[in-house]
Amino acid sequence: MNARVVVLPGDGIGPEVVDAALGVLAAAAEPGGHRIDLDRHAIGGAAIRQHGTPLPADTLSACRSADAVLLGAVGDPAFDQAPRHLRPERGLLDIRKALGVYANLRPARLWPGLESTGPLRAERVEGTDLIFVRELTGGLYFGEPRGIDAQFASAVNTMAYSRLEVERVAEHAFRLAARRRRRLTSVDKANVLEVSQLWRRVVEDVAARHPDVVLDHMYVDACAMALALDPRQFDVVLTENLFGDILSDEAGAIVGSLGLLPSASLGDGVGLFEPVHGSAPTLAGRDVANPIGMILSVAMMLRHGLRLEHEASAVEQAVASTLAGGARTADLVEPGRGSAIGCREMARLIADRVRVRVSSTVPSS
Repeated sequence: MNARVVVLPGDGIGPEVVDAALGVLAAAAEPGGHRIDLDRHAIGGAAIRQHGTPLPADTLSACRSADAVLLGAVGDPAFDQAPRHLRPERGLLDIRKALGVYANLRPARLWPGLESTGPLRAERVEGTDLIFVRELTGGLYFGEPRGIDAQFASAVNTMAYSRLEVERVAEHAFRLAARRRRRLTSVDKANVLEVSQLWRRVVEDVAARHPDVVLDHMYVDACAMALALDPRQFDVVLTENLFGDILSDEAGAIVGSLGLLPSASLGDGVGLFEPVHGSAPTLAGRDVANPIGMILSVAMMLRHGLRLEHEASAVEQAVASTLAGGARTADLVEPGRGSAIGCREMARLIADRVRVRVSSTVPSS
């Protein structure tokens, strides 16, 4: 196949993990003769410095016409005091809204060999394999009215959802659950929030169309505790924008590091693929960042964006075997047990395994 992928390296460690992951992408695509053309553009703090805006018009235009968009990270503390429209994160929110990617898939899998890496006991987390489906274009992050007064005496944000917004992301989550273990947990705060009462009613309406999936509801505070106590009970977790942002970061502690977590943002058009972690500016330029979240985002792009299931599976299997072989970046090294390798070396080890796996199954001419 021929495909065009827009690459948005972004800020901080974004360019490093993107470059590392692109080597893995090449290793997955080339043995099968797939041609993937890369088109780089600026976003976030890098775009503000170059173009005076966090989402330049040419960046958005390129993304809209691409087959998929690969994003490193957005965030730069140099702009922390800038007006809202000139902060790097504004570019991230705007591109999500512009592309209409309303369903954010955030898988959290505990890879064999990492059971003791995180702060939770191994017997609590071993076997964890869940996925968050986070609504991405509504809720507090986009609701109006919003603002803060000049004297910093008061501020307002608005959490708002329509039936359509809830229904479409719920439908996506139920279809995903039907392909997994057929269990869906919908997370809300329906005992307090009217928005959550709407959310729960619409989710139940969608559930009626999917009788093969078992639905249960959980308040967000109870879910946060349950994730720490027994994450293995969860299969698909569906929730709104803010709750999904918070809970999916908690998963980083469950699986061993936030640097392991990928995501895919999907809608009715081009998808956006990015790791869950932020720009981590203090790590930038040191070759110490964990590239696996970015590499697994490439796997999600291959699967959901380019429909290359075999290549996607090869990347995931290569990550598993590399970690099982003992390779660790600094965030994964247990005290007193081994030494760390760098971002580039971790990506090289994974790319080598990907190339072998894909090449061994490509039919000869």
